[in-house]
Amino acid sequence: MLARLNPEFPALSSSKLRYLEDQGIVTPTRTGSGYRKFSASDVERLRTALTLQRDHYMPLARIREYLDNPGAEPMPPALPSSIVTQRRYRRDELLEQAEATAPLLGDAVSAGLLPAADTYDERALALLRTLVALDRHGIGPRHLRTVRQAAERDVALVETALAPLLRRTDSTSRGRAHDLAPELVRRLDEVRSAFVQTAIDRLAR
Repeated sequence: MLARLNPEFPALSSSKLRYLEDQGIVTPTRTGSGYRKFSASDVERLRTALTLQRDHYMPLARIREYLDNPGAEPMPPALPSSIVTQRRYRRDELLEQAEATAPLLGDAVSAGLLPAADTYDERALALLRTLVALDRHGIGPRHLRTVRQAAERDVALVETALAPLLRRTDSTSRGRAHDLAPELVRRLDEVRSAFVQTAIDRLAR
C-alpha cells in the first residue's frame, strides 16, 4: 500500500495509515494471519482522502462524510471531478499537456522542482504549466531553486512544531500531527503572501 501511494504522498507512513483506518476512512479486510488487505476501492478512497486533506485542508470527519455519501457532500471549489481516478501522465504526455519542451522539464528535474520519473500526476502537470508560464518571462527553473529551498525550510519548521506529537508512538497523536501539518503550511503561506504583496505594493508606488 505504501509503495503504491508514497510517490504521490511522500509523507504517508504506516502510523498515518493506521490512523486513517481508525478514523473510518478505509476499512481493509484481514488475512488469516492478521495482515491488512487493501482492495482497489480502498486505494482510491485513500488517494481521495489524502488529496482532499493535502490540497483542500478538509478535516477527516468531512472527508469521511464525502467518501460515504459522495452525492450529498459537495466537492470543494476547484476540486476536479476525476479526483477518484486521478490520471498519471507519461513523460511525452506531460510535455504535450503542459505545452512544455523537453529541455524545460530537464531543467526542472535538475533544479529539484520535479522528480525524474516514468509517470507524473496532476500536481506535476500543474507545476510544469506554471514553469512554462514563468519561463516566458525569463524566470527559469534554475531561478526557482531558492523557492524550493524555502519550502524545505518551511517543512523543517513544521516538523519542529509537530515534534512533540511525532515523538509519541500512538496512532492518534501521530495522526493529529498529520492533520495539523497542512494547516501550519497554509499559515506559513499566508505570511509569505503578505510579505510578497507588501513588496509588490512598494514597487507600484
